[in-house]
Amino acid sequence: MAPGLESPAPSIKVENWLGGQPVTNFQQGKVYIVEFWATWCAPCAAALSRLVQLQEKYRDSGVEVIGIAARERAQTAQEARRKLDAWLTERLPNLNYRIGFNYTGKMDKLWMDSSFSVEIPTSFVVDRDGHVAFIDSPMQLDDVLPKILNGRWRTSDEAKAADAERIAKGKRTMSIFAKLTPAMEARDWAEALSVVEEAVAVLPDEVNFRALHADLLLHKMNDVQAGLPVMRQFVRDAINKKSGLWMAMAMRQLFDPANDNSHLPQVERFAMGHE
Repeated sequence: MAPGLESPAPSIKVENWLGGQPVTNFQQGKVYIVEFWATWCAPCAAALSRLVQLQEKYRDSGVEVIGIAARERAQTAQEARRKLDAWLTERLPNLNYRIGFNYTGKMDKLWMDSSFSVEIPTSFVVDRDGHVAFIDSPMQLDDVLPKILNGRWRTSDEAKAADAERIAKGKRTMSIFAKLTPAMEARDWAEALSVVEEAVAVLPDEVNFRALHADLLLHKMNDVQAGLPVMRQFVRDAINKKSGLWMAMAMRQLFDPANDNSHLPQVERFAMGHE
């Protein structure tokens, strides 16, 4: 059965467990946060750190956090596992919950794909009777988790409306990625830009498409004339939203050392960063 609001939680199928005992089933009476993430995902680092705090805060309330590293990019499972171990050692030394490592893609198919979830980080919350109570961004957990613990969320009108909106957005996003992924893999930047501009028009508040829009123009196509206005708007929106995620994504476009920024006007680039 595809995971959705009020459906029984799917099983967990991973090759290895890090930082705790394997989870073989969801115990009645406990609430589980199942977090999908990857080491290459910039917003995931902040989400995982926040989950450390949530695990500490709600452990006595029966909450168990489970991180699922299901999208590591490497030629072999062994290489992916080495990258994962190194990342966790460096970036999350205070890890206080389990991490499940899955290289085969089973977890993505069981949980993400079948629930119309595309982007990471994505949180699934399994409530005390083993049903999925929430699927969405971990940024919403501070508000939603207390309601789940009190048993007031899963059957509420608010939860049903939010899940219906999430599914509609997920279906739109999946159709966009069906066109975007082949273009990106072929390095057909003009086609990728066409798809992303279509996506931004439909989903203007989707930060990953906004960041990719700037990245394609500034760093893939080196089109400064078209790219700078896009970047300026991205920065303004990040500030207006007062969103740490948006600001971090904008700063990454401006200052990521992996990008060649030599063709960009340095004074304006640093001015946007300062702002």
